[in-house]
Amino acid sequence: MNKLVPQATARQRPALSLPLLFAPVFLAIVALHATLLRLPYFWDEGGYYIPAAWDFFRLGTLIPETTMRNAHPPLPSVLLAAWWKIAGFHILSTRIFVCLVTTFALLAVFRLARMFAGDAAALAVMILTAIYPVWFAQSTLAHADIFAAAFTLWALTFYADRRGWTLEGQARSTSTNAIAMAVLFTLACLAKETAIVIPAALFCFEFMLLADRSPAVLRRIKAELPEFQSPDAVPEHHLAWRVLFALVTPAIFLALWYAYHHHKTGFTFGNPEFLRYNATANMSVQRIMLSLRHRLVHLTVHMNLYLPMLAMSAVFLLPSRYEEGRRFLPVPALRMIFVLLVAQWIAFSILGGALLTRYLLPAYPLLLIVCVAAWKSRVRLWPGIAVLALLGFAIGCEVNPPYPFAPEDNLSYRDMIVVHQHAIQALQANFPGATVLTAWPVLADLQRPELGYLQMPMRTTPIDNFSAAEIAKAASNAGSFDTALVFSTKYDPPPGGLNLAGTSRRDDKRFYDYHQDMLPGEVARALGGKVVWQEDRNGEWAAVLYFPRSYDVRLIAPGRLPR
Repeated sequence: MNKLVPQATARQRPALSLPLLFAPVFLAIVALHATLLRLPYFWDEGGYYIPAAWDFFRLGTLIPETTMRNAHPPLPSVLLAAWWKIAGFHILSTRIFVCLVTTFALLAVFRLARMFAGDAAALAVMILTAIYPVWFAQSTLAHADIFAAAFTLWALTFYADRRGWTLEGQARSTSTNAIAMAVLFTLACLAKETAIVIPAALFCFEFMLLADRSPAVLRRIKAELPEFQSPDAVPEHHLAWRVLFALVTPAIFLALWYAYHHHKTGFTFGNPEFLRYNATANMSVQRIMLSLRHRLVHLTVHMNLYLPMLAMSAVFLLPSRYEEGRRFLPVPALRMIFVLLVAQWIAFSILGGALLTRYLLPAYPLLLIVCVAAWKSRVRLWPGIAVLALLGFAIGCEVNPPYPFAPEDNLSYRDMIVVHQHAIQALQANFPGATVLTAWPVLADLQRPELGYLQMPMRTTPIDNFSAAEIAKAASNAGSFDTALVFSTKYDPPPGGLNLAGTSRRDDKRFYDYHQDMLPGEVARALGGKVVWQEDRNGEWAAVLYFPRSYDVRLIAPGRLPR
């Protein structure tokens, strides 16, 4: 029978102080993102989150007035508006605030990893999380997901702080942890409604632990493990009503928010189109199965995540460095991580019209905790593996993978912003009074100066995208515009190169609104214009088109005006 290793003593507790870590981590985040801090707002920032916060800042309304009403909870708007009151309303101010939120989240990652694997592993997990391309890109973007991830990860540190779950073998009082969990999980859900997935999964997990309350189980443990003669020494896998109530609390407050939203707007979960796109239209077996495959890619190989995953698989072929009986992670912690990863994998394969990886922000540090703890348990020079994974993540921030992906998953979002900036500058310089045919999000960029692209709004004619069908619709109403700003609405690998998604186009078009953008020259020929400016930056392109119009103008004497 394996000999169980005693828990670490108080003298072995990590010495690093979280408050002392805050300043260096924050400064490192700001330094690493220095070239990104003045970029105009991007995609969903300009499409919803900044206008919603701007409305609360100016009007004090929790439900936006000047952008779509999609029932997202209001906490990001409240926090951003409060920060703008202190630091002023401008882009740099917003980016610095999101860096503060990211630092808060990374300290939670450090604390959680330290509880399970020690100081050195915690430092490695925190750094790897910060540089992982999805996290790195989201670290300055004012999307609700980074707010929700920060509160969620801190809530998990209090949830997991119990006897038998951590290296120290100590725990805070259940009452203190329960209160902290309730507050933090509630804040997470009031930042983004999808954050409810994790407390809901933990609620179910607590019921899974009911078996460990059985007297027969306890007697068997004590008989097989003579070292455990006191009930206090048995891991606390008992059902605590305080913990359960803490896990239910976020759902109560989220329900109150939806009741308020329904009272104010008549819609509970946002307007019908928003609800259809993000929920009801997704309830088909074929789509769910396809989404499960996509999400599995996001959780195992996306943006060079396969490097730490392969290293973890490889090290399990080696003998453990630990004494017999000690596992690389405490068993309850490993079970919790498994439950949370599966819950997010399944839930975010059903919810959301677009399979955005930022929904999975809390999952990535959990995966990295498992990877680093496994390396540490079997390889003495495990920091070398961490360095290789870090290099892979750094490359992933700049080098695009050979398949389509959302630009916000790495620094492609920067390239998209820059080409949009240049295109709008070209429009303003050459056609200041033009009416511009374009699609979202540039549509909002041209209409809202507060997004950072121009000083005065321009007239626009909207179009859904630049597919052949939409361009044909625009051609039937050619008199409504005289210029166009066309751009890549997604990243596609260059033609002729490796494209791992080449066989899934039909399913992507059916279930994920995939479309093929026409190139600038093709749009110009279809609409009878010419390309007057274009730019391509690492696969993100934009172009300005001009359409010369001729009109039949006749002078009529005032007395002969037609009736």
